[in-house]
Amino acid sequence: MSGNATYRYSDTAVLSVSVVDAPIVVTSEQIDEQLLEAYERVGLVPGMLEGLAGISERRWWPTDVSFADAASMAGAKALADAGVDPGVIGLLIDTSVCRDHLEPSAAVDVHQQLGLGTACLNFDLGNACLGFVNGMQLAATLIDAGQIEYALVVDGEGSRQPQERTIERLRQPDSTKMDFLASFATLTLGSGGAAMVLGRASKHPEGHRFIGGVARAATQHHRLCMGDLSSMTTDSRGLLDAGVELARDTWNAAQPFFDWSDLDAYVIHQVSKLHTAAIVEVMGIDMGRVPVTFPTRGNIGPASVPFTLAHAAQDLVAGQRVACMGIGSGLNAAVIEIAW
Repeated sequence: MSGNATYRYSDTAVLSVSVVDAPIVVTSEQIDEQLLEAYERVGLVPGMLEGLAGISERRWWPTDVSFADAASMAGAKALADAGVDPGVIGLLIDTSVCRDHLEPSAAVDVHQQLGLGTACLNFDLGNACLGFVNGMQLAATLIDAGQIEYALVVDGEGSRQPQERTIERLRQPDSTKMDFLASFATLTLGSGGAAMVLGRASKHPEGHRFIGGVARAATQHHRLCMGDLSSMTTDSRGLLDAGVELARDTWNAAQPFFDWSDLDAYVIHQVSKLHTAAIVEVMGIDMGRVPVTFPTRGNIGPASVPFTLAHAAQDLVAGQRVACMGIGSGLNAAVIEIAW
């Protein structure tokens, strides 16, 4: 196959991966309580969010915390954890799906909040839930090319607004069972911030080497999940089936180039219990090596891969190998390997 969907890096390392939690816990039981009358009216029963998706709670930000604020808090923590001065960052990429406005970029807000230098390239990169992984790929390319020394990839997501509006809409007397099913995925979303500092492996032997990866697209499915800050409409069954098929194709495409059959951890984009089980089965990996955060955080969009990696890092030791797999609506998928 022609193209550049399989790639390796020679001198890039992950120096830190850090997260910030949104402080307001919203349980699935609380959401069910608000929808009890509507459930009864359309012939559904409460408990699907926890029973079917495996999500018991998610987080919300206070109303005075912006998406750029969340990304900035995570970025500041990542810089501190890496011990890297903000002034040496040569590239800032904000990969957030959630945006307060179309223009200017969210990256300029984060750049200003973190006090990054005037020579620091900064822009947004959007690709649904795959955005953060794409940001890592681009940052590593520029580091390997010698254009920059350090990169900061950030993400800030918030599910409060779409979930509040969805709940309000579903409580209306004209909402239908189909409305509930199309909105189910919206109620599985979560909020949080994540950030990663990348630098030269040759200058940071303590870093975690970014080995490379593979990417694949299945854009014939680009209308299965469409959303904005007011609502998200999802063909959940269709998205699951197409996502699993793309995950299988991406995983199989990597086999001639990478030996990923017996890695120490597999960090998969966090969607639900059903999604995780299906991906694990099609990839043929050990569920015991798959850390999960969706039960208490939900689907935090592009922040979910770094968020889960940061939590898994507590148990990783030097020399272990980690695969990170992201899948974004559209559909696009990528798997990357990090040598811890």
